[in-house]
Amino acid sequence: MVDKVEKIWMDGELIPWDEANVHILTHSLHYGLGVFEGIRCYKQHDGESAIFRLRDHIRRMVDSAHIVRLDLPYEIDQLVEASAEVVRANQLDECYIRPIAFLGAGAMGVGARPPTRVGVIAWRWGTYLGDDALSRGIRAKISSFARVGVNSLMTKAKVTGHYVNSILANREAHQAGYDEAILLDPQGFVTEGSGENLFLIRDGVLYSPSLGGSILSGITRHTVTRIAKELGLPLVERPISRDELYIADELFMVGTAAEVTPISEVDDRRIGSGVRGEITEKIQSTYFDVVRGKLVLDEEWLHRI
Repeated sequence: MVDKVEKIWMDGELIPWDEANVHILTHSLHYGLGVFEGIRCYKQHDGESAIFRLRDHIRRMVDSAHIVRLDLPYEIDQLVEASAEVVRANQLDECYIRPIAFLGAGAMGVGARPPTRVGVIAWRWGTYLGDDALSRGIRAKISSFARVGVNSLMTKAKVTGHYVNSILANREAHQAGYDEAILLDPQGFVTEGSGENLFLIRDGVLYSPSLGGSILSGITRHTVTRIAKELGLPLVERPISRDELYIADELFMVGTAAEVTPISEVDDRRIGSGVRGEITEKIQSTYFDVVRGKLVLDEEWLHRI
């Protein structure tokens, strides 16, 4: 359950948590057209708090709206400030932030275009895949559900309705006793988890599925590619087959919620030594240094509260 806070930003103003409601005829509830982001605010090593890559996330949200032709009544700067405002208003030093834009009530039918509503919610949220997943890793399963093709849905937009695909894959994996799902594209190549990008390590080289395919262009994925460059790790982006996962030396998932989570097993096959690998651990520790301000790779990445 989400930990309740005092205020939510809704359509331009802060309102009490219990008043942030929508009508049953909300268009996006019926048809799934909305865009959103997941962002984290971290307590910094100096005791202050900062939202990690806030502007990059909001820019992607605006891009997502543009891709699916969802009119946004706010500019990037306004949504950046709204995100910071809701964190300050709830006096949160660490939290997860969820900006969302969706079609409200007023007209029905797939072609209807009722007014766009926008909200920003912040709440305390711990490790997404479990408290010990960051150290011991998780068990993953190749899903029977394929990730949608690039011309079926717009894969570079973070759209609410797209996540039905993720929910089905995730529930299937959990039902079978695994922690997470890994989805293939319609051609059978590896894409991503139900809400995370993937990296594979083999002989000291970092591999990732290409951005031109069905994967979402993850902000955390980009951060990790920058970290890899700083660490002197070669990175190759190309199509990856499922059996390459089985013989990887190390494997890990990345995302705002999941952060950097090792994968210890895929389809009952142990990955490497079956524990978090040395390179994964180095990338993970560097990532936490970056998000907490101990290591600065880009001054623009930390939005101080």
